[in-house]
Amino acid sequence: MAYVHDFGSRKNHDIADLENAARMVNWGKDLPRSSIHMAAIVAKARKRGLRVLTISPGGDGSEAFSDDRIRIRPGTDRFLAAAVLRRWLRSEPVDPRILARTRHWRRFEEILDRSIEDDLLAACGVDKADADRLFQWYRAGGACATLVGTGLQRYRYGGENVRWINALALMSGNIGRSGGGSYYHLHSYANLNLGWAEATGSGPRRSFFKPTVGRQIEAAQGPPIRMAWINGINIVNQAPNSALNARALKRLDFTVVVDAFFNDTADCADLILPAALMLEQEDIIGSFLHDHVQYVAAALPAPGEVRSDDWIISEVGRRLSPPVAMPDKDACLARSLDSPQLATDLGTLKKKGTVRAAVPAVAYEGLRFDHPDGKYRFPIALHAEPPAPPGFPLRLLSLIRKDAIHSQMLPEEQSETPTAWVAADSPALQDLDPGREAFLVSPLGRLKVRLETVAGLHPETVLYRRGDWMKCAGGINRLIEDGVTDIGGGAPYYDQFVRLEN
Repeated sequence: MAYVHDFGSRKNHDIADLENAARMVNWGKDLPRSSIHMAAIVAKARKRGLRVLTISPGGDGSEAFSDDRIRIRPGTDRFLAAAVLRRWLRSEPVDPRILARTRHWRRFEEILDRSIEDDLLAACGVDKADADRLFQWYRAGGACATLVGTGLQRYRYGGENVRWINALALMSGNIGRSGGGSYYHLHSYANLNLGWAEATGSGPRRSFFKPTVGRQIEAAQGPPIRMAWINGINIVNQAPNSALNARALKRLDFTVVVDAFFNDTADCADLILPAALMLEQEDIIGSFLHDHVQYVAAALPAPGEVRSDDWIISEVGRRLSPPVAMPDKDACLARSLDSPQLATDLGTLKKKGTVRAAVPAVAYEGLRFDHPDGKYRFPIALHAEPPAPPGFPLRLLSLIRKDAIHSQMLPEEQSETPTAWVAADSPALQDLDPGREAFLVSPLGRLKVRLETVAGLHPETVLYRRGDWMKCAGGINRLIEDGVTDIGGGAPYYDQFVRLEN
């Protein structure tokens, strides 16, 4: 996850404050698939008069939640935000109150001064009329909320994309006010105390990035990795360069996988421990865009020999020599509630079901930010977008699917050749024989697909709904090269270019 360093933390407005917005600009959030709860809030707000402009490469199904749309070249949102900011600085006086609460203003201003609007718009594939519409959305009276899809982090310069959008929200006067804000990501555990779970002891420890985990396992020395314990993540399938990830795990002496699905990672295991799903065990959860903490009771009994994660790890500890006593589950839940933001205990939360954290509904009121000096940081770089490599003209967007959470699906739901979508006017269709099988091809390999067209998708893009498994003829991450994004150690999944061939 690319953390938003402009404001100094992952604090956010409570999504309920959206009811005080007159308009919302949705930068790439796929509401029908990524958050049905947020989609319901947006739909309710639209009935009260909220107007929504969606900016995306298209093909995301957000038409039902939008009053207007701008189609953009994937991964180039920072250039559109910069173009509108450039217009802003030439038509609106700079609020001295904002300048007093920020840093790096001169470097930020210099970037915009030496930028040419036509070049910025050409980079993102947006015309002047669309840029003018976006400018007016932020300029018009009343609060304008900014919703930033977390998919924007999945580009090489994903953090930069988010930071330039944040700068537009700030300069238009929509940070620190009710109905405004930049809704990007509020970590679900932000209001819980997880200090009790931090590692203790002075022994050597190593951390590997998920985006490059297979490569790091193979390269590890002093000592090399001999055993892996993988709990609740289909790392082979969900991290880039899936074939490399599988090879790295299969070369280990012993691999344990704790999961509820016999997926691509489980295929690499020497031992599989079946784990309970969310509805089969007690827990406490937070949320990504509101400040409530909720108690979750088990709704169903776990089947057969399935056990909860805490039971599994406790039993492993008991069997070690010497035994290691793990903390009691109720004690862990109770200690998680021992937070300055929460005025409750486990018994009370079980009875009430939910409690709201004691944090402001509006983030950064008075333009007081969470950096030590209380000031916002303007972005100080605007990197050019790398061109498509020769022979691979299409940007691959491996977007979220609607009918499954990540790769949590059954094999029988993956019995058909996976589908890929392109625009009806995609130049890639000119070289294909519609009567023959189609393949998605990257430098890492090829994947057979059933090709369909979708209205509104950017013509330089091919869309694939991620999550299906390699063992079931899917697994799009087998085509995506491993790497790291500019902020937060994320994976640049959407920086992959491919071609279509028969």
